[in-house]
Amino acid sequence: MATADERGNGIHIGSVRGAFAIGDHNTVTNHEGAAPAADPAQEELLRAVRALRDDLSRVVQSPQVTALSGELAETETEIADTGAAGPGRVARLRTALADAGAVVGLLASGAAVGQAVAALVGG
Repeated sequence: MATADERGNGIHIGSVRGAFAIGDHNTVTNHEGAAPAADPAQEELLRAVRALRDDLSRVVQSPQVTALSGELAETETEIADTGAAGPGRVARLRTALADAGAVVGLLASGAAVGQAVAALVGG
């Protein structure tokens, strides 16, 4: 908190966490901690998910394809936000892949997602 000194001049700052600047034309950049190390298996899953989402946008939509597209979008968001898709997300993605198997089997990107999921769950 800023306060005036006993003469009514100046600024006193009690405590600060993070970064700040005082005065005109200042720029502040605050870097706290290192970014988490990227898991190669999660990076591969993310690449495969993005490719399959792109491919699915060009196929005839069915309830299974729509459900798979939703799971792919949620998986992509989770990996982008947290660095990894959790076990529950991977299980739901695996189920959606199986449900849309007829379409996924025709796409190389579908096989890539299936392989990435299998690598994460161990089989």
